[in-house]
Amino acid sequence: MDAARDALYAYVAEHLGAPEGVVVIDETGFPKQETHSTRVERQYCDTLGKVVNCQVGVFSAYIGARGHLQLDRKLYLTEDWADDPAQLQAVGLAPDMPFAAKPQLA
Repeated sequence: MDAARDALYAYVAEHLGAPEGVVVIDETGFPKQETHSTRVERQYCDTLGKVVNCQVGVFSAYIGARGHLQLDRKLYLTEDWADDPAQLQAVGLAPDMPFAAKPQLA
């Protein structure tokens, strides 16, 4: 996965990179009805403008005069999820996956 991301970064630098280009960071909430999907929890969902069951993703994108594209994405893992090794393991994540705040994910 890291190799693919690194290849994408190199492509952007070579083909789209420009002095005025910027990297934009954004978080987006994905409403979910159930609580069994990875990282679903009651939290603020910007899509709906309220606290509901949702997943939150942190995204980065490059934007420049020659084009734009998404660079990377990560699902936000709340502290409650990080503190529950059994729940992490049940959805296929490492039981010792650490908590990371949204700015750290960006």
